[in-house]
Amino acid sequence: MAQENSVNEAVKILIVDDVSANRFVLRDIIQEMGYQPILAENGMQALKIVNRLNPQLIILDIAMPEMDGYEFCKIVKENPATRDIQIIFISAYDDPSDVVKGFDLGGEDYITKPFIPKVVKARLKLHLKLYEANNEMMEMNRRLQSSVNEQLHQLEMEKKNVLYALIRVARENACYDKDHMERLSYNCRILAEAMQLSEEYGHLISDTYIDTIELAAPICDLGNVAIPTDLLQKKEALSPEDVAVIRTHTTIGARILEDIRDTGDYNDFLQMSIDIAHYHHENWDGSGYPCGKKGNEIPLSAQIISVVSAYCAMTENRVYRDPYHIEEALTMMESDAGKKFNADIFRILRKIYRQLH
Repeated sequence: MAQENSVNEAVKILIVDDVSANRFVLRDIIQEMGYQPILAENGMQALKIVNRLNPQLIILDIAMPEMDGYEFCKIVKENPATRDIQIIFISAYDDPSDVVKGFDLGGEDYITKPFIPKVVKARLKLHLKLYEANNEMMEMNRRLQSSVNEQLHQLEMEKKNVLYALIRVARENACYDKDHMERLSYNCRILAEAMQLSEEYGHLISDTYIDTIELAAPICDLGNVAIPTDLLQKKEALSPEDVAVIRTHTTIGARILEDIRDTGDYNDFLQMSIDIAHYHHENWDGSGYPCGKKGNEIPLSAQIISVVSAYCAMTENRVYRDPYHIEEALTMMESDAGKKFNADIFRILRKIYRQLH
């Protein structure tokens, strides 16, 4: 019994009527039911109460000075924070058009004056049950959505774990430094952050974009899992046939990622990964592969990877050479700006190279 009284006391019912006698009659009925009545003399006063106390139910008179019940109802129902509060209109009017207008504005019920206590109690109990049921349904939906989101997140993490396992194989096949993936990710993030602050790219690069390119960067050479290891590690000059085989890693990597994307929901991470894997060897002047794209035909993410991967490759050990000194690498890259690389992106990298790993 004590628990029931506690629940009832927590239920707040707002009474809005400019006639004090009506307010007091309804107050006594609500108190008799064990609920908490809150009284308001006009619409403006009631709006302040609604925003402060968030009642579960509103009993609303139609004919009030300054702001009538219809206008009050319209304001409450247009506000996302209050539109779910149920409203019961009260009026001495019994014209059907008045009733219909109240329903059109979002009112849930209509009680005519003079009040019959049993009718008022029955209506209030009904709408409070509906309010409770609606809340329970919303909570169930919230929990269901949370569960679904968690499962989707887990699925995406499993996809990424598989991809990164494949990337580790591809890296080992090509004999990259063991920290190559971490360097590539980190440096892409630093460059993208610098680009976000620039006039040319600030409108294109969001915080989410930066997070995504950091995750997607190492996937650029995913296709190397399908290239023979002896070919990737070959120290002698490559034949034209060898070069043609190695270049297929771009289309192979993109195809693997497209297959993964097609088995689930579309997301920015996979689309950016596809763009990077497919186009990171395209050149700014159109002389690259596999499609011969040029300029801004090349996705921006692939343009960023192109510059950063060249920097990382030049400053890392390779089976066929020692690493270049940073200044030497930048000088060599500068000669390719506007040819292999977007000159504007290289210019930004040049400014922030001391932040790079």
